[in-house]
Amino acid sequence: MGATANSPLNALIDLAALRANFAIFRRAAPRAKILAVVKANAYGHGVLPVVRALNRADGFAVARLEEAIELREAGVIHRIVLLEGVFSIAQLRLARAHRLDLVLHDTTQLDMLEAEPAGGGDLWVKIDTGMNRLGFRPEHVLDVQARLRALPQSSSTIRLMSHFARADDDAAMTAQQTERFLGSHRRWSEASGGAPESSLANSAGALLWPTSHGDWIRPGIGLYGASPCGSRAAAEFGLTPVMTLQSAVIAIRNVATGESVGYGATWRASRPSRLAIVAAGYADGVPRHLPSGAPVLIDGRRAPLAGRVSMDMIAVDVTDLPETKVGSPVVLWGRGLPVDEVAAAAGTLAYELLCGVGRRTVFEYVDESHTTTTRAE
Repeated sequence: MGATANSPLNALIDLAALRANFAIFRRAAPRAKILAVVKANAYGHGVLPVVRALNRADGFAVARLEEAIELREAGVIHRIVLLEGVFSIAQLRLARAHRLDLVLHDTTQLDMLEAEPAGGGDLWVKIDTGMNRLGFRPEHVLDVQARLRALPQSSSTIRLMSHFARADDDAAMTAQQTERFLGSHRRWSEASGGAPESSLANSAGALLWPTSHGDWIRPGIGLYGASPCGSRAAAEFGLTPVMTLQSAVIAIRNVATGESVGYGATWRASRPSRLAIVAAGYADGVPRHLPSGAPVLIDGRRAPLAGRVSMDMIAVDVTDLPETKVGSPVVLWGRGLPVDEVAAAAGTLAYELLCGVGRRTVFEYVDESHTTTTRAE
């Protein structure tokens, strides 16, 4: 399927591929529950269609309160975990009203619970095992436990969690983080007389580190078919791209040897050349710093980017693809051209490309038997 009749640019979202990727994580950690990470509009894929397609998940995780409320107001009844917790008493009240689980990672959040201890969803205590971003240091875990146990009439289930910094590329650090987490979990269990459920593994942890699976895994980028491990392609894990960003050729230009194209005249023809102008630019999420030579897929064949990415257009050297014409389909990333490869050419990560798709893009959701079309929010 190419660009729609109403727009030359669209993002095809394959919900069957999404579920197939989810199944890979089920097989990788068969004894663990899955908390599917759908923050940032499901990594740019559209949170409501993604959540509905993943209705067999055991819960969903988002970063911000407004993301969780959007899901509740859309009728989502699954467990929803706020990965950053709340930042005010007003937010705490809203979170409770919407039956949200809270991650606790700072003493100010404990202060809020002590100020308003009644009711609410479950609590996830985050332990900082080496990420040095959010969480309580392991040596403070029992202090946190004591404060939570002192809350009057607290009936919330408490779980422990942490987050890997380099599960994709550093075995020593990952093993160290795992040991710190397991040690903290052991001390908590001994002090409380019971073992709380645990969550440590992200996408890379789930696929590469079975000892980190615990009771809950939290796949994110891998669900969407990008690689969670920079040194290995997504296909090596069996993951399939969910988003294919597509456009079309809107003009063909013939340029003589020595002529340039685009802003800054950074690309010059080394031979008589034929260029395809494609309706996609940095306003649509194609990185402005994507260099000449980066791959673009036209009519299913690779061709190199020529010159700077403009706001609305790119030029592609199709001198060696004489069949290319106005209307030829173009893939910026997705099926046939992994988003990880394009991201690497731009010196960034797949996360940034997927989350950065622009508002003009029309999203098409394909789910085997039917297709729905929406415009990006």
